Amino acid sequence: MKYENVYVEAIESTLPAEIVTSEELESRLAPLYERLKLPYGRLELMTGIVERRLWERGQLPGDQSVVTVDKLLRTAGVDRSTIGAFIHASVCRDYQEPATACDVHRRLGLPQDGMVCDVSNACLGLLTGAIHIANMIELGQIEAGVVVGTETSRALMETTVAELNSNLDLTRKTVKDAFASLTIGSGSAAILLVNRRLTRTNNRFLGAIVRSNTNRSDLCRSQVDVTAGGRSDGQTMKTDSETLLHEGVAVAARAFEQFAPEIGWSPDEIGKIFCHQVGKAHQKLLFDTLTLDVGKNFATLPYLGNTGSVALPTAAALGIESGFAGPGDKIGLFGIGSGINVVLAGIDWQTTLPSADPTPQETLDKLLTLNR
Repeated sequence: MKYENVYVEAIESTLPAEIVTSEELESRLAPLYERLKLPYGRLELMTGIVERRLWERGQLPGDQSVVTVDKLLRTAGVDRSTIGAFIHASVCRDYQEPATACDVHRRLGLPQDGMVCDVSNACLGLLTGAIHIANMIELGQIEAGVVVGTETSRALMETTVAELNSNLDLTRKTVKDAFASLTIGSGSAAILLVNRRLTRTNNRFLGAIVRSNTNRSDLCRSQVDVTAGGRSDGQTMKTDSETLLHEGVAVAARAFEQFAPEIGWSPDEIGKIFCHQVGKAHQKLLFDTLTLDVGKNFATLPYLGNTGSVALPTAAALGIESGFAGPGDKIGLFGIGSGINVVLAGIDWQTTLPSADPTPQETLDKLLTLNR
């Protein structure tokens, strides 16, 4: 997929205030650890995650998506009447119906004559939504569009801890299927794409490569039990992390063979990379396999955990805001999601607009120290 008329005007993120460290999470799992004689500290050691964040209890994803999109549109200074498509694309939703996008769209006061819908594609939801919007802009159907998502991990974390502590049949081997659930964090991110006639930044969205291996759609399964009114009774997830890691990177390798030629870059020209953030083993294998310099990657995983579909755009938003990436950089967006799906996209970045609500400097400093 190549684009001539699509520009990424702004990418924004918002983060929860509540922090749960891996050390604290392991203390909650004391019954399991003592029963199976698991060594404390293994969660941080194996994943590289020091802490993850949680939204306030009872907060729906759409509540925070409103905040994130409002920040995005104020940063871009765009006329809201130009928004012709609005997509909510996180794994987490407010209700089974209507689309979460509808309530968020209404609360933001966006125009009623455009497409409003949810898109679901596991951890690639926001990238997939961005491609849908880019296609509509390239076809001349709309002038601008927004994709947003908010992931909330509290229910999954609490359900997983309760299950691990109470299930006496678990062994050191069988507990591995729940391990990925302990890496999940919360976050929110949004992307504004516009037609070349509207751009003030000239951040051109060059195109994308998509690849899949749906023969391995069985490697990660998540289920939410929903009561009347859309409230979650609990969320569970089972993941064959090791197999998913290798199979996902294999699909990414096939996609990368066509990525640079499609975008018109050589691999060496890729200046900065923002990836889906899963674990330190995943990052190492991906960059080793693609023979790319890991120093080009902006890591957020140690302090945010795996924030699902918002992990990649959050990394991009924070990496750009912090100055890690900036004018003149050829930026690669590399996403791998369960299913298995892969999206590799490229942006020729020219201008960074000052954020309407800057991320606390202590957070940016922590991430910049991590990525030096």
